[in-house]
Amino acid sequence: MSYKQMTGNIISATKVEPSGNAASGVWSLQEAFDYVKGNNWPTFANIGLIGGGDVPTYSNVIQRINITVKGNSTDFGDLSVGRKALAACSSSTRGIFGGGDTGSASDVIDFVTIATAGNGTDFGNLAAAKTTLHGLSSNTRGIFAGGSSAQNVIQYITIASAGNTTDFGDLSATSIGNSACSSTTRGLVALSASGNAAKSDEIDYITIASAGNATDFGNLSVARSKSCSSSSNTRGLFMGGLAAERTDTIDYVTISSTGNATDFGDLSGAQQNMAATSDSITAVSIGGEGGRASTVIDFVTIASTGNAADFGDQLTSTQELAACSDGHGGIAA
Repeated sequence: MSYKQMTGNIISATKVEPSGNAASGVWSLQEAFDYVKGNNWPTFANIGLIGGGDVPTYSNVIQRINITVKGNSTDFGDLSVGRKALAACSSSTRGIFGGGDTGSASDVIDFVTIATAGNGTDFGNLAAAKTTLHGLSSNTRGIFAGGSSAQNVIQYITIASAGNTTDFGDLSATSIGNSACSSTTRGLVALSASGNAAKSDEIDYITIASAGNATDFGNLSVARSKSCSSSSNTRGLFMGGLAAERTDTIDYVTISSTGNATDFGDLSGAQQNMAATSDSITAVSIGGEGGRASTVIDFVTIASTGNAADFGDQLTSTQELAACSDGHGGIAA
């Protein structure tokens, strides 16, 4: 038996039993000891979801991986509409997929309950139809930034309540087709202008809980577009992308500070147009286009440095996809 999260752990003589996928309230020291010894202490389920993509046409498939166990993806359900070049964000319970290319730019936002396989349900709409946008989140608020129209605009949603996006502020520059990640408080966006010749090494940051314009964070080790990003609550990773040519470079930054990225290691092959997510311990890079079969899922341990290793494979070759999880850097474990 395992539980997704515990929302309260104040010491008390009052006994509180866990219920469903979460335990809340107050716990005595004896209860905490009993649950730890019984291997029943609440933990995240460490589920990653992979949505959409180009396979080679617009996919509506949502795949599921267990980030802790590793292995091949399995079928989870379907998005409401097939699309590529979309963005994803999530809380510990709900996954969100927004925007994308359905043959034209889309403003559709779907949500799913991560613990329960099934199809996407209508959440609301972006302020404008967008492709190749950035997604990040805390456990409360989802952020969609940049994209194929009004390219510096940042929008947000409250993940627990369906509805349309609200204006958050602006990126420091227009940005399309790169990556974003977050801690529980801060979001990072690796900027990229449109077009294969327009690369950027700039990283912006925002404070997720307070609306406002983005601020300069620092620079990647190499200017690029079409990368993917993932994080723990401490460290953000930026993986692959298109520099002078496709790259296998993995950079990392310390999210709570500002400064330039440092070399982490390499992916299993030079790759662009991937998706990434994490359980705050293991980061995965999924699919893409380039020097390896785009069924491949790579992984690294976020707190260390080194080259990526094989995680498993997707159901099918996919690029321009999106991923989220119930335990990424923007969720307090």
